[in-house]
Amino acid sequence: MYNNKRFTIYLPIAFALVLIAGFFLGATLVKNSSESNTLLQSFKSQKYDPVNDVISYIKQDYVDSVNEEALSHSAIEGILAELDPHSQFISAEEFNEVNDPLLGNFDGIGVQFRLEKDTVYIINTIPGGPSAKAGILAGDRIIKVESKLIAGVKTSNNDVMKLLKGERGTKVNVSILRRGVKKLLKFELVRDVIPTYSVDIAFIPEPATGYIKLSKFSATTSEELSQALITLKSKGMKSLVLDLRGNSGGYLQAAIDVADEFLSAGKLIVYTEGLNRPRQVANATGKGLFEKGKLIVLIDEGSASSSEIVAGALQDNDRATLVGRRSFGKGLVQEQLSLPDGSAIRLTVARYYTPTGRSIQKPYTKGHSEEYQEELYARMIHGEFESQDSVKFNDSLKYTTPGGRIVYGGGGIMPDVFLPLEKNENYAYYNAIMNKGLVYQFAFEYTDLNRKTLNTYKDFQDFDNRFIITPAIFQSFVDFGAKNEVKPDPAGIAFSKNEISNLFKALVARNLFDEKGFYPIFLKTDKTFVKAMEELKKMK
Repeated sequence: MYNNKRFTIYLPIAFALVLIAGFFLGATLVKNSSESNTLLQSFKSQKYDPVNDVISYIKQDYVDSVNEEALSHSAIEGILAELDPHSQFISAEEFNEVNDPLLGNFDGIGVQFRLEKDTVYIINTIPGGPSAKAGILAGDRIIKVESKLIAGVKTSNNDVMKLLKGERGTKVNVSILRRGVKKLLKFELVRDVIPTYSVDIAFIPEPATGYIKLSKFSATTSEELSQALITLKSKGMKSLVLDLRGNSGGYLQAAIDVADEFLSAGKLIVYTEGLNRPRQVANATGKGLFEKGKLIVLIDEGSASSSEIVAGALQDNDRATLVGRRSFGKGLVQEQLSLPDGSAIRLTVARYYTPTGRSIQKPYTKGHSEEYQEELYARMIHGEFESQDSVKFNDSLKYTTPGGRIVYGGGGIMPDVFLPLEKNENYAYYNAIMNKGLVYQFAFEYTDLNRKTLNTYKDFQDFDNRFIITPAIFQSFVDFGAKNEVKPDPAGIAFSKNEISNLFKALVARNLFDEKGFYPIFLKTDKTFVKAMEELKKMK
């Protein structure tokens, strides 16, 4: 039913229906033992602590041994699940994995890797990082970490990260397989601080027009964005496309700082308020680097939280035109409380409101987080991704901006210019190869097999000018698809050949030059970006 729709590359939508089986629970009751009676008296006392007392009872009288820590964590998770979809418990084991992306750096060996066929391939090394200094190259395979074999065995990205990351100054030994070298190469690496970036790319795609792709809101986002704006303005930027598609959020303060770059002094950015949190207001300082000039913001269903704060602030202040599809709808603010065992709780303490006073939090039912997450699937089923008319807002949640634009609360930010997913039966072939990730796989294998030739390009511009997808290369991809159970469809292939070829070239460029190679090529056939450029030309 949905094979004729074009899916976006930023947030491939792969939803699964979840069947929930109910279990009837029976119980055989026995008389309390004397020890149980002691606990019963505790239950009846004024010092009754239901969670701890029940865990103590289970530990004392349960038929099998139990892990008390695991029980406590499960209890906490259950309590938080009854509050809202975004309050959560983070175990000590998960803590760094969850928090590192927001810190702007982590301690590790400095590589970008990809798991392919149970093998860890190095895509790129971080310039100046431990791996680059030691001589590890793009295309190398990590076979062992210390004495642990990680090639040819089932593993996950998280498992690999746990092995490679570690405290700064600690050593880790890796064994590398390099194409053309028979023996394993062994490297002793000293872990160091590895920066992570919020700004994937900032460049000038057309004269006087800048493009910035912001992937998250971290501790370093404000500094990164400021530097990007300074650089682009020095190159003559007069108009800007800020891409927040697929950006799921991060720090509230980072969102305030980003919005501040585009708003004049005194403009309201956002305010937060909760039962136990008095209203806090954030206004623009007037120190923004791009307070004037045409501005387009790209959003979609993957834009959430801090992304929606920025989009809402710029829309409500009539500062930017929003292009894309309705955002996710997360309007709740969390605070993180670290616990003594290294775990943490993120508790929702307030709601945030855009300058017109709208809350964009979509509805939810307490204790039904799966239903909440699957709301995006419901949007697709109802046809929202194809038609703006399918989006229904409550008139009681209607607001008007100072410039007279009608905006709505109660479920995400609706863009000013709606870009639907295209519906065409000829997209069946394109969607089949995308759903299987075949363009990504083929681009990776092509890069790996032809790295010696590809490394002859001096830089990205040289690659972009001279690298051509020949008929032979494209046919090899079609054959690759057929081997992976995607039957060649002549009409579908002809219809999507340009998009597939451009994406393939962009992915090869990413393998060679990181995101700075990907976006300049990919945006050429990105219909949302193309529409944004059209809107810029219409603006006075």
